[in-house]
Amino acid sequence: MAAAAAEAVSRRLGAAVRDLSGAWYGRHMAAAERAIRTRLPLVDLVLEVRDARVPASSAFEPLRRRRPLDPDSLRVVVLNKADLADPSETEKWVAYVKKQGACPCIAVNSHNRESIKELLSVVQSRIWEIKHGQRDCTGTVLLVGIPNVGKSAIVNAMHQIGRIGAAEKGKLKHAIVSSHPGETRDISGYKVASHPNIYVLDTPGVLSPRFANDDSGPILALTGAIKGSFLEEYDIAHFLLAVVNSTHEYMKWENLNQVGDSSFYSGNANTSRSHNKKRQYVSDHTQDFIVKAVRQVLFETISSFKGDLRKEDEFRRLIDCQFTSLQEVFKVSIESSEDICKCVALKLLNLYRTGRLGHYTLDNVPDVVA
Repeated sequence: MAAAAAEAVSRRLGAAVRDLSGAWYGRHMAAAERAIRTRLPLVDLVLEVRDARVPASSAFEPLRRRRPLDPDSLRVVVLNKADLADPSETEKWVAYVKKQGACPCIAVNSHNRESIKELLSVVQSRIWEIKHGQRDCTGTVLLVGIPNVGKSAIVNAMHQIGRIGAAEKGKLKHAIVSSHPGETRDISGYKVASHPNIYVLDTPGVLSPRFANDDSGPILALTGAIKGSFLEEYDIAHFLLAVVNSTHEYMKWENLNQVGDSSFYSGNANTSRSHNKKRQYVSDHTQDFIVKAVRQVLFETISSFKGDLRKEDEFRRLIDCQFTSLQEVFKVSIESSEDICKCVALKLLNLYRTGRLGHYTLDNVPDVVA
């Protein structure tokens, strides 16, 4: 019902992204892309890491512009952050990617040991095939992707598992992992397996200055692939609320108003402590009781809204109402209204990006004609 109004919000954020004219693609990123292109013909296998929430928009554009003779069979597509995406949609995307090319596709959670072991097994199998079953060979894997898809987290997790069987145990280095895009500056090698010896080259994230379609800009801003310093956090959070209001995820929060929750709204944190032995701090928006309150407010504002959500101005009025309510939930009390909006937006975006506001897949699986 609210899809058209949500699309209008997306178009406004998309226009802001276009106005940046690819400002995120500086000399460092251009140099990184050149270095990656130089190494592509020299490695045995390419691991293309994408964000499972945006499998199409997070595709690594330089691979689309590679040489025609480069086979898909020397590539593995990794949909990371699967724990933050809609599981049913992720299954569809894995099947779609496999059907479109000859490359394997696997969904992973870089913080889950079993998930990474499965990925490492796929990599080992592919290297064995490429090396024709030579057990004492050495294979090189190039890890590529746009910023903030979790490449360094993946290589660290693979390295941690692989080092157990390595003779150099305790002497292998780790990649630097950051929640901010663009933190990896150089191409570095990490040993992740022995027999055969497998080395993974972790590369800086490269985000092309232009996107394949206008829908990519807003969702890449939302998932954090575009640095927040380039855009207003309020505008990105506005788009996030448009997503929440136009999907059915919020309906799962209908029964959150249980006994003991109301104490938060009275500002009496001591009372709510009696229902939870863990000490609670109203200034920490990541605590469970705050997250529950955020979900409850979003459900109540959407379900009780009397306006016509098909109309853009009414849809915007709902979002403004939600921002006001969230200011109370997050206990934000700052003089400047601009600072209030930024503070609320930052907290809200953090909850979304860590999966605390539900599981959303923002790219639709294309229709495939059999």
